[in-house]
Amino acid sequence: MPYLQNISEKLLSSLEENWTIFIKQIPGILIAILIVALGILISKKIGNLSRKVISKRSDDPIMVNFLTKGIKLLLYTIFIMYALEVAGLQSIATGILTAAGASAVIIGFAFRDIGENFISGIILSFNRPFNVNETVSIGEIFGKVKSIEFRYTKLRTFDGRDVYIPNSDVIKKPVYNYTEDGFYRFDFLVGIAYENNIGEAEKLIKQIVKNTKGTYEDDAHPNFIVANELAVSTVNLKVHFWINTFEYGKEALMIKGKVITNVKEALLQEGFSLPANIQELKLYDTQSSIPVSVSESTNEGNDQP
Repeated sequence: MPYLQNISEKLLSSLEENWTIFIKQIPGILIAILIVALGILISKKIGNLSRKVISKRSDDPIMVNFLTKGIKLLLYTIFIMYALEVAGLQSIATGILTAAGASAVIIGFAFRDIGENFISGIILSFNRPFNVNETVSIGEIFGKVKSIEFRYTKLRTFDGRDVYIPNSDVIKKPVYNYTEDGFYRFDFLVGIAYENNIGEAEKLIKQIVKNTKGTYEDDAHPNFIVANELAVSTVNLKVHFWINTFEYGKEALMIKGKVITNVKEALLQEGFSLPANIQELKLYDTQSSIPVSVSESTNEGNDQP
C-alpha cells in the first residue's frame, strides 16, 4: 500500500501546485476576457469605419465586402493572441502559431476543397468576370450575382432560389455574363405564307422592332431579320434585336413579349398570312374517301337563315 499512498501524495501535490498557479493567473485571465470582448467591439467599429472609407474609394461592393471582412479577421486574431499573452498563456499562443505552420500541409490535404475555395474567393475578389446584380450563367446555374464570400459565390435564380456555388467551380467553369455591358440580343421565329413577299415582311418587322420601346440599335448592335427556314406551311423569318438593360429578368422578357405582339399584329394588319401547320391525311387499305362536313353557325335568336 505504500506505493498507492505515494501516488496519492504526488497527485494531491500536483493538484495543489496547479491550483495555486491557476489562482495566480485568474486576474490575467479576467483581463484577457475583457481584452477579447473589447477587441470584438473595436474590430467591428474599425470594420464599419473601413467599409465607409473603402466605399468612398471604390464602387465595387464585392471588393469592399472582402477587404472589410479581411480587416476584421486580422484584428480578431491580433486581439486573441494578445489576450493569451496577458493571461500568461504565451505557450498556448506560441503553440497555436507553431501548430498552424506545422500542420499547414496536413490541413491542406485534409481540407483541400475548403482551401481551394478560399483561395479562389480571394482571386475572384480582385479579378472576376462579374459584379453584384449582374446576370450570369455558371455551369447549369443561371441567375443574378448577390455576393462573393470567402468560400462560395451566391446566385439567386429568377424563380427565387438561392444557389451557393463553390468559388473553385466559378474559377474552373465557363462563366456567361449576360449584362456586363448592358446589351443583350433576343431572337424569335415568325412564319409567313409562301405567297407573301419576304422583303416587304422583313422591312415591316424591322420598322416595328425599331418603334417598340425598350429595343436598341447602333452600328455595333444592329437589328436584322433573315429568312431562316422553308417549313412545311410557312417561310420562317428569324428576328434578331437588341435591348439596352442591366435587368435581364422581367424587364427584358417584357420587352421581348411586346416586340412579338407588335410584330404579329402589324403583319396581320398589313395583310400577311400567318398560317398554321398543314396536316396531311392519308388513306389506307379499303378507304376511298374521308367524310368532311362544313356547317355555318348562326347567332342564337336570329330569325335569318
